[in-house]
Amino acid sequence: MVSYTIRRLLMLIPVLIGMSLLVFSIVHLIPGDPAKTILGEKASPEVLENMREELGLNDPLIVQYKNYMVGIFKGDLGTSIKTKVAISEEIRPYLAATIELTFFAMAFAILIGVNAGIIAAWKQNSWFDYIAMLIALLGVSMPVFWLGLMEQWVFAQKLNWLPSIGRDGILNPVQPITNFYLIDTLIAGDFEGLKEVLKHLILPSIALGTIPMAIIARMTRSSMLEVMNSDYIRTAKAKGVHQFFLIYKHALKNAFIPILTVVGLQTGLLLGGAVLTETIFAWPGIGKYLYDAIAVRDYPVIQSGILVIATIFVLVNLIVDLLYSAIDPRIRYR
Repeated sequence: MVSYTIRRLLMLIPVLIGMSLLVFSIVHLIPGDPAKTILGEKASPEVLENMREELGLNDPLIVQYKNYMVGIFKGDLGTSIKTKVAISEEIRPYLAATIELTFFAMAFAILIGVNAGIIAAWKQNSWFDYIAMLIALLGVSMPVFWLGLMEQWVFAQKLNWLPSIGRDGILNPVQPITNFYLIDTLIAGDFEGLKEVLKHLILPSIALGTIPMAIIARMTRSSMLEVMNSDYIRTAKAKGVHQFFLIYKHALKNAFIPILTVVGLQTGLLLGGAVLTETIFAWPGIGKYLYDAIAVRDYPVIQSGILVIATIFVLVNLIVDLLYSAIDPRIRYR
């Protein structure tokens, strides 16, 4: 297990180098001039040229890439062209916001998706099975931006139950400590602030978690149906094992490997694919951070942000691989 983990971590290096090269190439093909974006259209050619020289944009691309990678290996993600702030410092609150949102979105997706899939498999061809799979189909097909807008219209505007934008209350803003607002409110003992943070998480979490929930439900049903027809399940039924333990202890454990794979992939995708959700709900996450950076051609932010997301994505999948052996002891790594 240890040697396998070390090998997988070492494999991160060429993967991330390849990713950085790909992102660097694509970013520099984007039309537009960062110097003109910063200084405005009316800036004189001399001033624009000085800004390009200051930003290192006049260097050959290979030199720019080399300088960028040297900084990465030193733990320096570079400096934002727009704000002149170190990206490693600037990105932290945005990354924390996205991780917090992704955690709750996946918790919603797993809780609803797994249980809906289990019941649909248990009650195969029943009305619940048909309705659950229909909802799952709608969940996969439904555009996130439309669902988010509908949630805001119904629950924020019409019913006035939940807030529609932001991470915390305007009148009682959270004082950042770790940048994870749930943890920060608990540390400060601000339970009113904790309640506000949870209320702000509900709508974007449901909007972001709907597609993973539908995928997990369909995968759970498929995997459970295969396991429920196994000989050992029929034997357990014949022995009189209670239905709950039969499903959740015996069947689900053996059906969970493909479900876990989907959960890992969806978690990685949500970390980098929450741009629409974060934009609609004015959620200050890394998706919105990268979107704003693309708008002003902030090359270092775009490159470093995507590299951070890619690293987290690979680490999430490594954790999923390692969890396989915990769920199924027959799986061994050497």
